Amino acid sequence: MALLEVNFVSKTLFRAVTFKVILPVDKLMPPGAEKTEEPKSFKTLYLLHGLLGNQEDWVSGTRIQRWAEEKDLAVIMPAGENEFYVDQPGFGRSYGAFVGQELVEMTRKMFPLSDKREDTFIGGLSMGGFGALRNGLKYADTFSHIISLSGALHILENPQEKGAGGLGIEEGCFGNLAEAAKSDKNPRYLVEEMKKEGRTDLPRIFLSCGKSDSLLKVNQTYRDFLTESGFDVTYSEEPGGHEWDFWDRKIKEALDWLPLTGNAQGINSGNVGV
Repeated sequence: MALLEVNFVSKTLFRAVTFKVILPVDKLMPPGAEKTEEPKSFKTLYLLHGLLGNQEDWVSGTRIQRWAEEKDLAVIMPAGENEFYVDQPGFGRSYGAFVGQELVEMTRKMFPLSDKREDTFIGGLSMGGFGALRNGLKYADTFSHIISLSGALHILENPQEKGAGGLGIEEGCFGNLAEAAKSDKNPRYLVEEMKKEGRTDLPRIFLSCGKSDSLLKVNQTYRDFLTESGFDVTYSEEPGGHEWDFWDRKIKEALDWLPLTGNAQGINSGNVGV
């Protein structure tokens, strides 16, 4: 399992950016295990962190590296700062275009990743769950599956209420909230536009939220809205809050939901000879 950190100059954000990569290109199998052919191009999950996080979060907070190896899945984890992965007002803040277009194009040039829609997925937690849903819908020609864990989907739901997001940064990120709610920054708006277009190639969606999470109600609302809008939605709810133990369990469940074949886990540090 290769774990890499990459820096490149983003033409979208106009500066050097960093992302983390899990790439299962060097899997060692136990003696006697059936040898399987390594994929020529890997299915890929673009995985977004939450507020206050960075590209290290998913590796340090969950067992994503082990499970990606088991499933022969490449995982790309960019730094999204606190920008909610949308195209923000101001210079060098087009995080939606960065995640949905430039990052996909650049990583496909750098690594042996599949360029097929059915092999390309996006996911995230909290702020990243919002970003995954927004960009998975905005760039539905690129992403076939969307994972949103404890998604911060509340910010544009009641824009007339000052501080609707409860974070104190909403207007800095989205500008006028009422206007943003009627734009492609809002996942709900994107769903309505897709319905008007009569699209049938809708991405499949996995939503999950803990029963003790303050975002539970809005995630239930989105589940119902997406289902009524014709989307194939898998929803998972269980005890837990807005915390890493919950996300660690749920990202494993989400990976099992994705259309992955994968193989057995390879030999790694600590289990050689076991």
